Amino acid sequence: MIKKLRELAELVGGTVAGNGEVEISGIGSLEDAGPSELTFMASPKFLGKLKETRAAAVIVSKEIPQVDKPFLIAANPYLAFAKILGFFSDQPFQDRGVDPRAYVSPTAQIGREVNIYPFVWIGDRCSIGDRVVLYPGVYVGEDCSIGDGSVFYPNVSVYSRTKVGKRVVLHSGVVVGSDGFAYVKEGRTNVKIPQVGTVEMGDDVEIGANTTVDRATLGKTIIQRGTKIDNLVQVAHNVVIGEDSVIVAQVGIAGSTRIGSNVTLGGQVGVSDHAEIEDNVMVGAHSGVVGKLAGNAAYTGTPAMPHREFLRVINVFQKLPELNKRLLELEKRFAALEEKNPSKKEEDE
Repeated sequence: MIKKLRELAELVGGTVAGNGEVEISGIGSLEDAGPSELTFMASPKFLGKLKETRAAAVIVSKEIPQVDKPFLIAANPYLAFAKILGFFSDQPFQDRGVDPRAYVSPTAQIGREVNIYPFVWIGDRCSIGDRVVLYPGVYVGEDCSIGDGSVFYPNVSVYSRTKVGKRVVLHSGVVVGSDGFAYVKEGRTNVKIPQVGTVEMGDDVEIGANTTVDRATLGKTIIQRGTKIDNLVQVAHNVVIGEDSVIVAQVGIAGSTRIGSNVTLGGQVGVSDHAEIEDNVMVGAHSGVVGKLAGNAAYTGTPAMPHREFLRVINVFQKLPELNKRLLELEKRFAALEEKNPSKKEEDE
């Protein structure tokens, strides 16, 4: 596929500086792009590499006089890069139908133009939408619903009564609808609390490899439209995650937590049970969330606190050895003064 630079600028709402007729066959990094490819510069610190690139043209936020190249100027070069990369990497859909080595229940409803690969299992009373792709080893339990255009990569397991929206992508090893971790003590014995709820996902959700989303004890575990979840994340029973949120790798979210829309949880964040995170919150990596975080703010630390406050705390924390040394010195000096003036000590007593 070949496009002119001006056509790509129109695609992303950008403008062209220089020769807009230059032909582009793909997109590459500053270091690796070839003479017919487009590249991008997201930060001025890469100017040195930009001067050396072999790329035919460059996506930038403003024209750079030091570089003799055609430019695609965009307000957000990284976003323009993502859209153009998606354009070049998009593959036409191939309608393979249902492989005879897959099992599809006679009571399941299968949409049009599906790709159901060998060794897929689709249980009773399932509804599979149009243009759904299920790779080998996918298991879909009874009474599940999968929306149009969804893609499940190899060895995804979707337990019974799960509802999945349109254009949902589940990467290899994802498990949706497994039992929540819920037990009650009878003496020393752990008695399991039956998990009889369900999981619901909105449209355009994407979940990374080996992530687990537990079914609710009662009611629903919910992941709303547009949320993106990384690899190796645990979402416990009865959790609700709002729209357009981003959950980074190795996050653990305990049961009955409520997470708002446009929330970002950095890598290895831990969220305690029954916590609440309001809209537009960012939580830094390795933080621990307990209780409620008010919206429209950034938090860091364990327990998570406003980021500016955390910076003050960590500044003091780093000085603790020095402060402790000074305190010990002051104690010694004070003790020495007391020895020199015992009468004053007796008066104080």
